[in-house]
Amino acid sequence: MNTDKTVPAGTGDAWALWRDGDHDPAWNMAADQFLLDTAVDRGQPLLRLYGWDRPAASLGYTQPLSAAPAGRAVVRRPTGGGVVLHGEDLTYTVVIPTGHPLVAVDRLRSYALVNGAVLAALEACGLTGELAAQEIPKSVDRATMVCFTTPTRYDILAAGHKVAGSAQRRTRTGLLHQGSLLLGADAAARRDQLRAVLPDGFARTLDARFVAFLPDPAFLDAVQRLANEVFASGAWNRHTC
Repeated sequence: MNTDKTVPAGTGDAWALWRDGDHDPAWNMAADQFLLDTAVDRGQPLLRLYGWDRPAASLGYTQPLSAAPAGRAVVRRPTGGGVVLHGEDLTYTVVIPTGHPLVAVDRLRSYALVNGAVLAALEACGLTGELAAQEIPKSVDRATMVCFTTPTRYDILAAGHKVAGSAQRRTRTGLLHQGSLLLGADAAARRDQLRAVLPDGFARTLDARFVAFLPDPAFLDAVQRLANEVFASGAWNRHTC
């Protein structure tokens, strides 16, 4: 299987950049899902940078609700992976429409390419890191695992510790890549710094050229309906697969 970081031909195109704000957990996941649902209509990749308006935990799609820690708002992601605690992290989303060269590559290579772009941005901030080489050990219980304690292949490591993780979902409309960067001390200042430079990592490694994405009222209304009807519902957040 080819998992190298060589950029596929045809990726040097215009990307949409959504410098979003802080939202409640259900709205954040609804926005990502709606971006995936409408990816073909936009016809170009999109990078979304956003935050959370309260301490929250997001569950991987197949994890039980019992895996969530107490004392935080909980939402289930449309992607897999482990529990992610939100508050001292920077979250981002990449959505690639069907037909784009980045969707044509295999799953592992798509992780390597996107996370390689994130790593380039971190290195621009003075962080020396690397992409993890190993898959999650079979001994790990994926139903209860916590994202930042369990590195997997192509997660980003610094000094041997996981500092950025991600999960993907592919549908007939495209690829959804949800990522989180752990900020640690001075989270607010580091968040602002990384929000500023993260698009540069994609520009440097994937030859992306960004244009601002400004959602119109109809888009925002659709996201709010999806948040209310799906991602804030007990049926969605309790389900297991």
